[in-house]
Amino acid sequence: MSDFAAEFAAAGAWIDRYLSEARDYPVLSKVLPGEIASRLPAEAPERAEPFEALIADFQSVILPGITHWNSPRFFAYFATSAAPIGITAEALAAALDVKAMLWRTSPAATELEEVVMRWLARLIGLPDTFTGIIYDTASIGGFTALAAARESLGLEIRERGMAARDLPALRVYITGETHSHIEKACIALGLGRENVVRIETDAELRMRPDALIKRIDADIAAGMRPMAIAATVGTTSTTARDPVEAIAAIARERKIWLHVDAAYAGAAAIMPEFRSILAGVEHADSVVVNPHKWLFVPMDCSALFVRDPEMLRRAFSIVPEHVLQHHGASSGTNFMEYGLQLGRRFRALKLWFVLRYYGAEGLREHLRRHIALAQEFASWVEAEPGWEILAPHPFSVVCFRYSPSGFDEDAAEKLNARILDDVNATGKVFLSHTKIRGRYALRLAIGNIATTHDDVALAWRLLRERAAD
Repeated sequence: MSDFAAEFAAAGAWIDRYLSEARDYPVLSKVLPGEIASRLPAEAPERAEPFEALIADFQSVILPGITHWNSPRFFAYFATSAAPIGITAEALAAALDVKAMLWRTSPAATELEEVVMRWLARLIGLPDTFTGIIYDTASIGGFTALAAARESLGLEIRERGMAARDLPALRVYITGETHSHIEKACIALGLGRENVVRIETDAELRMRPDALIKRIDADIAAGMRPMAIAATVGTTSTTARDPVEAIAAIARERKIWLHVDAAYAGAAAIMPEFRSILAGVEHADSVVVNPHKWLFVPMDCSALFVRDPEMLRRAFSIVPEHVLQHHGASSGTNFMEYGLQLGRRFRALKLWFVLRYYGAEGLREHLRRHIALAQEFASWVEAEPGWEILAPHPFSVVCFRYSPSGFDEDAAEKLNARILDDVNATGKVFLSHTKIRGRYALRLAIGNIATTHDDVALAWRLLRERAAD
């Protein structure tokens, strides 16, 4: 056996143990800032070091500073999961070291990406009129979509820029629940934060179409130019779902680009009983779904679906001389033309492995189990005196708090923040928080493929115990 084979086998054995023993690790790292860096040498080594030393330091220096996102007891943010088969695919992709920029630079990487994007689109009910492209995160997907939206206005911004020109203010419409990456994209695209317009939400934190159209018409009357509407299916804070059908009708009537962020909840549409959550999305111009959030694909893998991929090319296509000789040498797709990146990782391989290994039926079973666990957890909260649910919970995220009688909002926030800190300090689970209309809320998210009823029950027991302290 070669050194590489022996070393890879040792690493594989460690990964296998880790996945089976993940519950034994403190979910939230307890190190202090600078502690890991202080244990590392100031300079790179001059001489080669043995593999055994690398693994030993990995375990003694690095692991203590890891917050274990792949733990079945990770319930913070959007809980995610790298399935073992996805980890295997990631290793194979690393071995091939593909740069999937041109069709010619790896035909299999390009064509597999095209095929698995069609698979995913059909699984979630998107029509074949959409083209899918894999990016790293929804943040980059959203930026790319908004760049295309800006290009669609025909203002020659790509060539002439925005400075020192008589251009109208370009407006993008969101809500207070929209993920911050949309605002960041507007900053990067030169629109300015003051042109990101927050539309009022209803009692369930969904964008109000009546408020949207009123604001759009007021902006047009003031000489501004609506550029895009960003709707969300499964907001980051509470998983609220904007009324996409009504918003899409407004976007079509006013000829405004509609981008739908379904990074988390879009995966639920693979279940027939949840297909309706994407109703109206077929009329959008761009849609983002993250397989690395709730389809068990290792980070990073974000799918952007666009109705008109040529608009992406108009926004981004520049062919450097050093790749010109191979550009157009075939009729294959050159993905480097559809975004900022030239070199692109072979992300399609791990999505392909996961979809095939579990099958649509297996993935649906896992998602249904997660949703059922979340609903059961919510029922425990509702039945417990002094506890309350703070938002609808149609998916696998529950927002709640401890609010015994006699506590005002300030006292309730301090109490729940203390409970959260105490629970996370145990190392047994990790939860996060949000604020819902100014009220501090605890937040439990279920998304790890290995999470069980016992893991969720442990989190609930710890919450009640710390509330009683």
